[in-house]
Amino acid sequence: MPETTPDSSAQHPASAQQAVPLIELDDASQVFHVKGKDLPAVSDVSLSVGPGEVLCLVGESGSGKTTTARLAAGLASPTSGTVRYEGKDLAEMTRAERREYRRAVQYIHQDPYASLNPIRSVHSTLAIPLKRHGLARTTAEVDERVDELLTTVDLTPPGSYSAKFPHQMSGGQRQRVAVARGLTLSPRLLIADESTSMLDVSIRVSLLNMLTKLRTEDGVGFIYITHDLALAKYFAWEGRTAVMYLGKIVEVGPTQQVINNPQHPYTKALLEAVPEPDPELAAQKKSGGGLVSAEIPSLSDLPSGCTFHPRCPLAQDRCRENVPVLEPVPGGAVQDVACMVVTNPLPDASAGSAASGAAGSAAGSAAGPAAGSATGGGGAP
Repeated sequence: MPETTPDSSAQHPASAQQAVPLIELDDASQVFHVKGKDLPAVSDVSLSVGPGEVLCLVGESGSGKTTTARLAAGLASPTSGTVRYEGKDLAEMTRAERREYRRAVQYIHQDPYASLNPIRSVHSTLAIPLKRHGLARTTAEVDERVDELLTTVDLTPPGSYSAKFPHQMSGGQRQRVAVARGLTLSPRLLIADESTSMLDVSIRVSLLNMLTKLRTEDGVGFIYITHDLALAKYFAWEGRTAVMYLGKIVEVGPTQQVINNPQHPYTKALLEAVPEPDPELAAQKKSGGGLVSAEIPSLSDLPSGCTFHPRCPLAQDRCRENVPVLEPVPGGAVQDVACMVVTNPLPDASAGSAASGAAGSAAGSAAGPAAGSATGGGGAP
């Protein structure tokens, strides 16, 4: 598996000074056993994030993004492979090392309706971790810090929210409380799972700017999960983006390259699925993102070879037999791609690809709105 951490010393001086990344997944896999069947939610994922770096995970629902994040956060143990924090295997940590790791790596859950305790007020939710880790000892210190956190996430005036319970707030307000809770311990790595999905646009931009300030000024690392490629482009423009499909990373590289020069057919389909407000440009987009099929294979019955080949307009016979691995793209592109057609094109592949593309276009037209809905309904790939 190629190394997915580029030389980012030019953009992130802090990471250049520390060779060991904050968090590292090395061929990590997670298999769930459901009704007698094995469901490989994550398969052989290798990635790492250093101080001041941001890694965006994008892909359709069910692609393994949240499971990968849970492995990085220590909320689940990998079935195989290794998860390391500052070079130390999580499974071999002492109690003191585990406590330091728990404080340094914080998780912002996707669903604020489920992640907040319904019998705790906002003040209690934010005060408990402050007291437990000795960051605020007196009542005055706790109150001051809680007010600072609520102001940071635009819940102002703080006194109007600190006494409220989750059921007394809107979804967006709950989400901001969840973000504030993630910031209570001044973490070194924040794992944000769709952390701005319920926020208004103005609040969303303000919150992303605040998170960017944490990254650039305090060296906080980020693993940011999103369905919205526009958010990935905005927040991780100076970082990296990894595209996941059925539990595997199929393309990874600098966000600027992945967005502006995608190499994997799946990445191209995700970008094609983003709604275009200009009618003339929208008419030029491929129906269904150019995919042959809108059907996503089941994890309990994955296709042989490349799992994307039943939907891929470039699929060749070898794609049905061989499992692709992440390899550098030839020709100067700086991202790694798990696609044999891209990384190792056959001499006569042009004719075959053209034929497959024509068939895929016809099938994509037949699929029509269903394919578009599967890959990018509501602007979320």
